[in-house]
Order: sequence, then C-alpha cells, then structure tokens
Amino acid sequence: MITTRTRKIAAALIALTLVGGIAASLPAEAATTATRYVTVNSDGSVKVTPDAVRLNANVSVVAGSNKEALAKTSTSAAAVRAALTAAGIAKADIATQSISVYPEYNYTQDKGSVLIGYRGSQGFVVTIKNAENAGAVVDAVVAAGGDNLQIQGVTPFVLDSSKATESARANAVKNAKAKAASYAKLLDTKLGRVNYLVENSSPVNYPPVMAMAKAADSEATVVDLGQQDVTVSITIQWALL
Repeated sequence: MITTRTRKIAAALIALTLVGGIAASLPAEAATTATRYVTVNSDGSVKVTPDAVRLNANVSVVAGSNKEALAKTSTSAAAVRAALTAAGIAKADIATQSISVYPEYNYTQDKGSVLIGYRGSQGFVVTIKNAENAGAVVDAVVAAGGDNLQIQGVTPFVLDSSKATESARANAVKNAKAKAASYAKLLDTKLGRVNYLVENSSPVNYPPVMAMAKAADSEATVVDLGQQDVTVSITIQWALL
C-alpha cells in the first residue's frame, strides 16, 4: 500500500518537473526571438525653390551728439520703413533688430583716439513673402536710405516647409525600410513590426548669406532664389522574424 502510494507521488512529481521545465523554456525562447532586431539610420531629402526672402538692413548715421545721431537715424529709418510699406511689405513683416547710439573715435599715431562724433544705428529684419519682388524691394530700400543704409544680408528661404518636410519624412522612411530589408535578406530573416522610430533632425533656418546681383541688361537688382534641400533624419528599429 505504501509502495503504491509512493510510486504515485513520484510519478506526479516527475510530471510537474517536465511541465515546469517546458514552461520555463518558453519565455527564454521568446526573449531570444524578441532580441533579434535591426536598427538603421536614414535621411530623406527634397529640393524646393524658396518662396520668400529675408532682408537684413541697417541704418547708420554719425552726428555731433547722441540726441542728434538718434534723431537722424530715426529719420532715415522712417524713410526706409515707408519704402517697405510702399513696396507691399506688411507691418508685421518688418522687425527692428537693434537700436544703438555710441561715441565714435578716430585713432592716429599723433593724437591717439579722437572723438569724431556719435553713431546712431537701427537694424531691420524684413520678411519679403513675394520672393519674385525681392530685388525691387532691395532697390527701394537703398533709394530711401541712401548712403546711411547698409544691406547686410539677402537670404532666400522656404516660408512654409511643412509639405516639403512631409515629403522628406516619407523618403526617409522609404530609404530606411529598403536598408533594413536588405539587412534582413542578408541575414536570411524577415522584417517584423517596428519597435520604435525617432526623428533625429528636421529642417532648420538657413544662415544669412548675400544672394543678389545686378541684372545684366538693367540697373535693377535680381535675387537668385536657387533651390534648397529640406532634409529629415530618422532612426528606426524593426524586429526580425
């Protein structure tokens, strides 16, 4: 009686051990499968023609006193502002970047530093949303400001890059998937689900550069818009089956 009961208990323990061993082995295999993945970096780019131009200009005047320098600077700045308005530039697209007044010196070996007056200046950043009209706006501003005006930068840029960014993003994903599929084929596996996607970088503003010239057959200024790349960089990880 005792022997039969002992045998039954031993058999039950063996069965539980086998089931437990199988159950314990499943998560390990699943974990092994889950850790099989491929991670790729990819860029997507599209070329676009800028639809706007950023104008950086500065009015600067030297006078006998701070007050006079600032007053003359304000007069020249008002003329520039009026020219911009007449050229169709909205008030919201004209921004003062800086206003300053300071003493100006001339240095010579004989006399050292000699005060020659006070310089007033006012800087503007102007957004020209009609890119084709940018050259005419530059000419109008120069005519209004005269010798008191300096053009510091004329920069074509993409005013609204949302559509171009979407296209660049689609190209980045397409390129990433092609690269990942190539690796999967080399490893004799298949792509599974996407574990994660990270966008590393998206389009940023372009630095100011001079981009204007006189037309060959006239005195009018021409702003060459050219083309710019809108690029999106991503990292994607796929599980491997």
